[in-house]
Amino acid sequence: MRWLGSAAICVLALAGCSSDLATNSEAGGYISADGSITVVPPDEREPAPDIAGETLQGEPISLDALVDSGDGAGRVVVVNVWGSWCGPCHAEADDLATASKRLAPEGVRFLGIDIRDQTASARAFEAEYGIGYPSIFDPDSSTLLEFPESMLAVSPPTTYVVDAEGRLAARVFAEVSVETLVDLVDEVRASA
Repeated sequence: MRWLGSAAICVLALAGCSSDLATNSEAGGYISADGSITVVPPDEREPAPDIAGETLQGEPISLDALVDSGDGAGRVVVVNVWGSWCGPCHAEADDLATASKRLAPEGVRFLGIDIRDQTASARAFEAEYGIGYPSIFDPDSSTLLEFPESMLAVSPPTTYVVDAEGRLAARVFAEVSVETLVDLVDEVRASA
């Protein structure tokens, strides 16, 4: 009977979390748990967090290094939060791989954040879908804590578009298609 009371408290706590999401969405227009796409106007964009870590292959990587083109112009970077255990992540993986190849000649870079995963499973996922861009290995999801409240990654898959100035320009809180991602990147570049 005691565990039933604890379970009820957990359900109420979770209900409070979803209520907070709705409230924040109404207040700032950024948080949404309904699979929506959020595009932030240039004058309202917040700096992207200083995301850095080791890739699944043990190499150092950072978002800042990907944004920095070396010529002062900056690059657009797509950041995808995923896990090999996540069904929708499998469903969108081919589209992300295709979009990364299509947008690479235009200078767009991709970065994954692999959360709550095991290295072997994550590497197998990358191999299965031909993911050619790096992913930060983040088994405890601590990287996600760096995102501002207005653009939280509540669960995978979540995809961000970071503009050439290193600001959070768009977020997709659902599976993403090639067409949607290419259109978002084009919209972000056009609004700069």
